[in-house]
Amino acid sequence: MATSMGFLPSEMRALQLTNFNAPYELRTIPVPKPGPHDLLVKVAVASYCHTDSMVMAGTFKSKLPQTFSHEGSGTVIAVGDSVSSFKIGDRVMCGVPLHPCGECENCTGPTEAHRQYCAHTSGHIGVTAQGCAADYAIADARTTTKLPDTVTFLSAAPLACAGRTVYRAALQTELKPGQWVAIVGSGGGLGHLGIQFTRAMGLKVIAIDARDEGLALSKDYGADVVVDGRRGKAEVVKEVQSVTGGKGADSAIVLADHTEALAAAITRMHGTVVQVAQPDNLSIPFAELIFRDIRFKGTLVASPGESESMMQCIAQHGVRVRTNPFHGLDKIEELLSTVKSGKLSGKAVIIVDPEQVKTEKAIGAKF
Repeated sequence: MATSMGFLPSEMRALQLTNFNAPYELRTIPVPKPGPHDLLVKVAVASYCHTDSMVMAGTFKSKLPQTFSHEGSGTVIAVGDSVSSFKIGDRVMCGVPLHPCGECENCTGPTEAHRQYCAHTSGHIGVTAQGCAADYAIADARTTTKLPDTVTFLSAAPLACAGRTVYRAALQTELKPGQWVAIVGSGGGLGHLGIQFTRAMGLKVIAIDARDEGLALSKDYGADVVVDGRRGKAEVVKEVQSVTGGKGADSAIVLADHTEALAAAITRMHGTVVQVAQPDNLSIPFAELIFRDIRFKGTLVASPGESESMMQCIAQHGVRVRTNPFHGLDKIEELLSTVKSGKLSGKAVIIVDPEQVKTEKAIGAKF
């Protein structure tokens, strides 16, 4: 194992869940040591995601104590013996899957876009493996992405899950430039990124949200049409059809829970709905599937190759992440209070190491 200083610090701070449905605790724990395929990352920024609330509720039966946040960015300070694709000093967006098996069809098959579906990983950071809300975090080199000089740590942390997820959803629509995509739940952390990614792909965007803040954010980030979902299904369908020549959107991306029936209704016959939101069950009228041939497609985070493509898209098109920064791991309760208020616009992030955020400006990081 190679390190940036010849040795590693022995202890670090980590924001951990010690009981389900209980507050996080800021604890002092040993610094983890990277395995053969691992990177030890000095965390700059850790981000909050809806999945974190599911971890807190015990949905994934995470082993406690569990370090918070599966969205992180920072600088590599140590590399495992089998790592050749990264070096000390690289700025990175941490990979979420940890230790894929390297043997199953998803890992070795011809479809690179299936790499993230390995069912035999040792865990997912911040979910079933230790996360990024700490001074240091372990990330797998095989799922981690280098940052272009223009992309900031502040943006990269939310992109680790939210960005990878909605970018892949945009790819899964398989639409061509000039076609219409509807984004249901467009004004949140994933939604405002989805608007930018789909516009960068040349698509025309119908943004649908049910919050004043979400509607404003959708407009700010360039949606061609913004529709208030509070007007009811019939009115939303009518408005979408009015701007698409009566056919409906060519595809829809579902980012809000329990809106899959609406997404189907606003999608043209034979169109595709890409499901990202994770309610316990989906409810789809049979007529949409049978008589209108609406196809539903699920999606996960982006593969390593898709993640690199996303970074290129950001660097080329200047995709920007709306962040709400909280300075320091001890600000977690303030962050959660803002999230629960329903007034959050974009992504809530914790700046763990302000010095990294400050010094990256010298290399031209701006997006």
